[in-house]
Amino acid sequence: MPLPEITERVPLTLPDGLLDRRSIGWARQPLVNTSGVARDGRRHAGRNKRWEYWGVVTPTHVLALTVSSLDYAAVHEVWVLDRESGRTWGADATVVPARGVELPGSLGDGPARARAKNLAIDLDEVDGGTRLRARTRDVSFDVVAELPPGHERLAVVVPWSDSRFQYTVKDVARPAHGTLWVDGRTVDVPAGSSWAVLDHGRGRWPYDVRWNWGAGSGESHGRVVGIQVGGRWTVGTGSTENAISLDGRIHHLPDELAWDYDLADPHRPWRVTGGGLDATFEPFHTKVTRTHLGVVSSSTDQCFGHWSGTFTPPAAGTDGDAAPEPVRFDGLVGWAEEVHNRWWQPAVGPRSPDDPALGRERLRCRYPSDDDTEVVFGSGPKVSP
Repeated sequence: MPLPEITERVPLTLPDGLLDRRSIGWARQPLVNTSGVARDGRRHAGRNKRWEYWGVVTPTHVLALTVSSLDYAAVHEVWVLDRESGRTWGADATVVPARGVELPGSLGDGPARARAKNLAIDLDEVDGGTRLRARTRDVSFDVVAELPPGHERLAVVVPWSDSRFQYTVKDVARPAHGTLWVDGRTVDVPAGSSWAVLDHGRGRWPYDVRWNWGAGSGESHGRVVGIQVGGRWTVGTGSTENAISLDGRIHHLPDELAWDYDLADPHRPWRVTGGGLDATFEPFHTKVTRTHLGVVSSSTDQCFGHWSGTFTPPAAGTDGDAAPEPVRFDGLVGWAEEVHNRWWQPAVGPRSPDDPALGRERLRCRYPSDDDTEVVFGSGPKVSP
């Protein structure tokens, strides 16, 4: 059965905190109210995940920021890449328990903010778009990701079960402009050749998850094109987060795509195919991140590069209509990644009746000062996914 298109506002969760199945589907705008993830979080403590990730590509740099709350920890990052030299700047912070973080209940309902001793991030909805501000000791930027009239944003609910689910908004090809300050220099983020991508997430995740994600934006052959592809984490759920944006209009790809890549040779081209898409990704920089902090274990291989290929939209008319012509694109700057996350589950709060996680973890935290957090993890059986 095809994944239904959601066209009216609907809550993500029921009053008991479980998934409202009316929300399962995809939409062209963020129509799902996700405020219940935080409001009812105590019933499902340790599994609530909320984040905002923004990536901005310019002719000279790549900018990225993350504001997130994983229930028991706040994890943030600011990162900047010089595309020519390969030099990077930035800072990250893991704060246990989660503090110094503010996230709206639903996308667009308010600001997102992160504060840690080595970084500050502010995300604000402004006239015509979203303002992205980030600051570390070495680098800062102030960018507006424009939201053109009629611009569509892919929104999908991915259901693993009634107690494990994710709502994601993947918003590609947002025109961007602003200023970057790095190494004592002021660098323009020029309008017309800079693009922003949003990954907005609200949900309750299993303990162990792997995913692929790829995104790219730009002007190609006279059209504004955005590519949004994902995989692995959606398999078996009936949902996909795959779409092509053409001049601001979303074409959802309901099928799982085939990914071909080799992390042992990170600069080898990646291939993503299926659903009328035949895309090649050629990396120019690889960012490898390994995190093992007890509360979170994460392995990320994120490559930055150029997307090219073709997309053939599905036929929408009668049998007498001509087959749609393939849309060619090249030079779309973006990324492709493989991620493996294991998220800790502290033994706190009641669980939902269908939650198979019966194990217990012990988490002890000590705070030497307001600016420092020392985390000591107790032993105990690991919680089932």
